[in-house]
Amino acid sequence: MGENSVPVIEAPPTASLADPLTLACGVTLTNRLAKSAMSEQLGSRANAPTPELNRLYRRWADGGLGLQITGNVMVDRRAVGEPLNVVVEDDRDFDGLAQWADAAKSGGSPAIVQLNHPGRQTLPAIASEIVAPSAVRVKIPGTPFVKPRALTGEEIETIIQRFATSAEIVTRAGFDGVQLHGAHGYLISQFLSPSVNQRDDEWGGDPERRRRFAIEIARAVREAIGPERILAVKLNSTDFQRGGFTEDESLAVIEQLGEGGVDLLEISGGTYERPAMVGSQRSSQSESSRAREAYFLEFAERAKLVTRMPLMVTGGLRSATAMTGALREGIDVIGIARPVCLEPDLPKRLIANDGTVSKLKPIRTGVKRLDPPADLWWSNIQLRRMGAGKNPRRTLSGWEAIGHALARDGLNSVRRKRS
Repeated sequence: MGENSVPVIEAPPTASLADPLTLACGVTLTNRLAKSAMSEQLGSRANAPTPELNRLYRRWADGGLGLQITGNVMVDRRAVGEPLNVVVEDDRDFDGLAQWADAAKSGGSPAIVQLNHPGRQTLPAIASEIVAPSAVRVKIPGTPFVKPRALTGEEIETIIQRFATSAEIVTRAGFDGVQLHGAHGYLISQFLSPSVNQRDDEWGGDPERRRRFAIEIARAVREAIGPERILAVKLNSTDFQRGGFTEDESLAVIEQLGEGGVDLLEISGGTYERPAMVGSQRSSQSESSRAREAYFLEFAERAKLVTRMPLMVTGGLRSATAMTGALREGIDVIGIARPVCLEPDLPKRLIANDGTVSKLKPIRTGVKRLDPPADLWWSNIQLRRMGAGKNPRRTLSGWEAIGHALARDGLNSVRRKRS
C-alpha cells in the first residue's frame, strides 16, 4: 500500500438505513444493511461453488441488502475449516465463481468474498495440514482438536501469497472485493493472540510483530485487487480469554489497517473456545450495551477514536429502532447474519418500516455448552433449505439441528477424506 494507498473517506453519522455509503475505493453500498458472513457449507465435495449457493445468494439479493459478504472461502484446500467450504486456489472453478458473483449481485448491490484460513481450528478428518503460529492446541474439553504444527517463516510467506492469489481470482470472477477474516480464532486471529502466538521472531514476540501477519496480508491483497475493489477486514475486539488478544491491541491493529487503505472494518469478538460472536458473553455486557442490542457497539465507539475507516457492527441487533440508533451514534454499516437465515426479506422490511423487529429467537437446547453449536447448525440448515429453493423452517429446534448436522458432517468428512 504505502504510496498507492487509497485515501480514507470519513462518512458522517447517518440516521437512515436506506442511505447509501461510498467507500474509499469508490464502490457504493446501496444501503446500510450488510449480510455478515456465515459458513454456508454449500460447496461441493470437491470444494467448488454450487447452484445451491447461487440460489441462496440470489434470494438474499432480492431481500434488499446493501452489501453481501460470503461465508468462509478457504485459500488452501489442505486446510479447510469445514468439509463443504468453497476453496479458491486457482482458476479451476472460475466459471462457478462467476455465476456465484452474478447471483449475489443480481439485486444491484455489491458482493465480496470472505477469505479465510482455519489454522488450528480444524479437524484431522477434513484437513491434511493443521498449522498455527505456535504448537498450541484448541482447548475445548471433549473435542477432537489436535495439537497443530508451528508454521515456518517460509510457510507464513506462502500463506500471505495464497490470500492475495485467491483475492485476485474472485475479483476477476466478478466479486467487488474481499473481506479478510481476522476474527473468531482463525489463523489471522491466532497470530494476533499472545496465548496462541508464542513465537519470538519477526512474526511474534510483541504486539507489533504479532500483527505483522495481518498487515502483510492486507498489503498483499490490496496489491492483488487494485485500488478500485473493496478491501474489508473482520477483526476481534477481544478474544474474551485470559492472556488473549485485548481491546487495546485491537485498537492498535485498527489504527494501522486504517492507515493502510482498508475500506471497511467489521468488528466482532471471540473464538471457538469463547464464542462471543453468537452472544455467549451477553451477560457480561453493560446494561447500556444490552439495551442497544449490539454485542460490540461499545468497542466500536472506542475504535471511532483511532480511525476514520467506516465501521460495521454485527451481532445482536434485531430491531430497526436499535439499528438506526447505532447509525446515529456513528456506526456506518449494520451487519445482520442469523436473522436473514429465518427472514431473507428482512432488510426490505427494516428499511420500509422503522417499527420492524426480527422474529428470530435464541436457539436453546437446555444444555448451555451445546447452545453455540446448536445455534450455528440451526442457521446452517436454514441456509441449506433456501439453497434448495425451500423456505426457512421456523419450527426447527436446537436438538433437531444438532442431530442433523452430526449425521451430515460425519458423512461428509468421510467422503472428503476418501475423495
